[in-house]
Amino acid sequence: MAQEHPEIVQERAQAIAAAPSSAERREPLASFIVCTRNRADALEACVRSIERACRSHPTVTSELVVVDNGSSDGTAEWLMRTAATSSLAMTLVTEPRPGLATARNAGMERSCGQILIFVDDDCEVDCRYLQDLERHYATGERFIIRGGRVELGRSLDLPFTIKRSQRRERFTPDIHPGGFILGCNMTMHREIALQVGRFDERLGAGSALKSAEDTDYLVRAFQLGIPIEYVPDMTVLHYHGRNTREAIERLHRDYSLGNGALCLKHILRAPWLLRHFCWSVRSAWRELLGGPRFDPEVSLSHWPIVFMNLLGAAKFVGLAVTRRAHRPEVTQIKQATRSLR
Repeated sequence: MAQEHPEIVQERAQAIAAAPSSAERREPLASFIVCTRNRADALEACVRSIERACRSHPTVTSELVVVDNGSSDGTAEWLMRTAATSSLAMTLVTEPRPGLATARNAGMERSCGQILIFVDDDCEVDCRYLQDLERHYATGERFIIRGGRVELGRSLDLPFTIKRSQRRERFTPDIHPGGFILGCNMTMHREIALQVGRFDERLGAGSALKSAEDTDYLVRAFQLGIPIEYVPDMTVLHYHGRNTREAIERLHRDYSLGNGALCLKHILRAPWLLRHFCWSVRSAWRELLGGPRFDPEVSLSHWPIVFMNLLGAAKFVGLAVTRRAHRPEVTQIKQATRSLR
């Protein structure tokens, strides 16, 4: 057994009276993993929606792993109260090191389910989610990463960070991996997590590169020959709260920063990412001549993509140099990966 990380200070919540006894309890089929930071109100709605989905389809045994990534707004106290009364088995994890990738790694390490389900704390799960998930995984295809539809939860929010396609499809390098499957609605078998490994903690919200930890995971999986599939159900509602153009543009720049780092990181093994950067440059010049902008609904420009891609690549070089100078012990990485088993 791998040693527990010292950052994890909260053990698995004990079963409540409404839950089965220890003798009757089974290892869960599905593990919902939710990472949160200072979003107590949104988190409550997210947790309640997962509880409803689990009650709606109890044949899929489930657990909920919540990773508190350094909250200071009462999230920890609310989670303790909820874990003591919820009908759903809950594991509470404290991960003070900032970053969504870091928190997701902590959640994976503490999960027990055969299928891992990543849901963001500002999302709500459709009550039919587990029915859809069970149907897709019933074919026995284990070596796949699968993501579902992401709809706007609030009509006042601008249509960004959503995925509304009604067509089931599999990823190919002709499509940019960013947004093909959204990290707020991503599932995989535990064997996939073992094969692909941990999320890159240089990427993602809360890190220096601000995004793309989920896209990086998809690229690494694709390099290993693992199919990536989008399905038009397994739906979550995204209450992202961005209802001004300024907020969307900031997020757009953050995504482009992470994608620039992603392109440089994989330039040798996934050179097709560079092709997407070249297409962005071409589209930016065409935009100056009256060509279409990046997003038909929000009408974002191609130029921030180009500039932030270049900045992200430069930042990645700086982080790579720093990492080489302070490389963690290989044994620690192996221990963390084994803890997924």
